Amino acid sequence: MKTNKLFSGLLMVIIALFLASCGSQVNLTSWKNPQDNSQISKVVVMPLFDKLEYMKPFEQAMVAYFNSKGLKSIGSLDFLNPSIKYTSGEVQKKVDSLGADAVIIFKYTGTDQSASYVPATYYGGFGGYWGYGGWGGGIATGGYWTTTSTVNLKALLYTSKNAQGALWTGDITVTDPNYVDQAANSIAQDIYSDWQNNNLLKYPASAK
Repeated sequence: MKTNKLFSGLLMVIIALFLASCGSQVNLTSWKNPQDNSQISKVVVMPLFDKLEYMKPFEQAMVAYFNSKGLKSIGSLDFLNPSIKYTSGEVQKKVDSLGADAVIIFKYTGTDQSASYVPATYYGGFGGYWGYGGWGGGIATGGYWTTTSTVNLKALLYTSKNAQGALWTGDITVTDPNYVDQAANSIAQDIYSDWQNNNLLKYPASAK
């Protein structure tokens, strides 16, 4: 019985460590314009980040996911020079020339940090099982401080028919992101699912 409790404790520790290492937690809160019934079939992904080393893997991962689901997608770096400042009209012309009917823009809105204390937890011991008493090699975890970083992003989806008012917006939080491309992939999954639920995708993308 005691060995079963010990192994259960070990299993809980392993699961906790595994979950902590399995990428970032993404949360999405969305809004869809109730006055606009547009649907999209090809979207341009445009992250407006300060650093190119963040923009490139972010949009590449997102484009790859959308394309894998049947939603045609292209990254802004494939046709825009990041060292050049374009007017909105110039960008719109380039988007139209690609046959895209929508653009999704991502903006970084800040990072929140919070600290929390994880109290020590003890999982059984060998002492009682082997007849030695005392702690006897039990496993203790916790008793440390952790810092959580939450990155905040704003996503805005515009269609070529209405470049002034957003068809869809999303407030995104990413907890403790380790890799930009992995976070972008998770964000793309949530966004795609939300677009399906809001009937924003034209066939066959909506059927994927």
